[in-house]
Amino acid sequence: MASTYRAALIGCSRMGAFIDNEHQGIPSIPLPYSHAAGYEACPRTDLVAGADLRSEVLEKFGERYHVGSDHWYTDYRELIANEQPDILSITTQPEQRCEIILHAIEAGVRALYVEKPLCASVAEAEAIRDAVRANNVAFNMGANRRWHNGFAAMHAKIHSGDFGELRTLINYSTGQFFNGFSHFIDLFMFLNNDVTPQWVQANVFGYDELMVGAEVREDPAGTGTIMFENGVLGYGLDSSRRAEVEAICESGMIEALNNGVEFRTRSKDMDSSEDGPNLEFENKSSTLILIEDIVHALDTGEPTRGGAEVAYWNTQIIFGMIESHRRGGARVELPLTNHDLRFIRRGRVANQPTYTPG
Repeated sequence: MASTYRAALIGCSRMGAFIDNEHQGIPSIPLPYSHAAGYEACPRTDLVAGADLRSEVLEKFGERYHVGSDHWYTDYRELIANEQPDILSITTQPEQRCEIILHAIEAGVRALYVEKPLCASVAEAEAIRDAVRANNVAFNMGANRRWHNGFAAMHAKIHSGDFGELRTLINYSTGQFFNGFSHFIDLFMFLNNDVTPQWVQANVFGYDELMVGAEVREDPAGTGTIMFENGVLGYGLDSSRRAEVEAICESGMIEALNNGVEFRTRSKDMDSSEDGPNLEFENKSSTLILIEDIVHALDTGEPTRGGAEVAYWNTQIIFGMIESHRRGGARVELPLTNHDLRFIRRGRVANQPTYTPG
């Protein structure tokens, strides 16, 4: 019989445990969506404990997921020491994640499921990547489109050879860089076979109000360009088209519409008004697929489909875009070295969880 892995959660709020209540009946987000609900749905994982600084959140978490109060913690170090989870989810604010990740790895946690953005600086991302690599930790970051079956079908079509080589990737709504565009940066990486980015160039909206010295005090929005080492260009645009993506190849294109509900193809050989067949896929929870990927890595020792390396480059791209704006819109070569930018949101109250479906 296959083993069951012990899972625990640090940060029991929205994405950690209750965001499903905000996304009932949305076709683009099949449930389960939160980390905790994903572990509950996966037959190979057992959610055994949770940590949060707020007693009310812990009580609601325990009630919802049948975790007894002797497995609630306000100190994540105590959770790791007492529960010794195989898989640890970290859904805190990004400013705290690096410290928790490095402590968990040092304590012997075998697998990590970490929310995006990865952390608060490029230096932290490098430290996380190196620790994951040195300790052979199974690692995935929660940029969920990588595990969305529709985008997997899009990836397969791009690389089938039907339309020739991939040339351009476009995202029509970047949103805020750390919490929104990070999803699509990871998607660009995935659709382009995780080829290393070479340079970025960007324009940040409201930059002067967001920055205090080298501190990024709020999550910026803007537009940006990414050049990958294989010559593929990625464009992040700010438009009224929400969460829609195009992959343009030599002789055709694939569009992801309505946040991944529909995937449409078009060949250059067709009349401009004629579409090709839509891509077919099973509309399954991306969170569950991500957790199954971690389970597979623990079972086999094989790498995950995400990994700390792509999470590191995600961080590099975001900070590279902010640095580009700081240099007057100049092209910034990656990787960034010897720079001082840090994401620190001071005095911000986190969004509160919704405890009942609505």
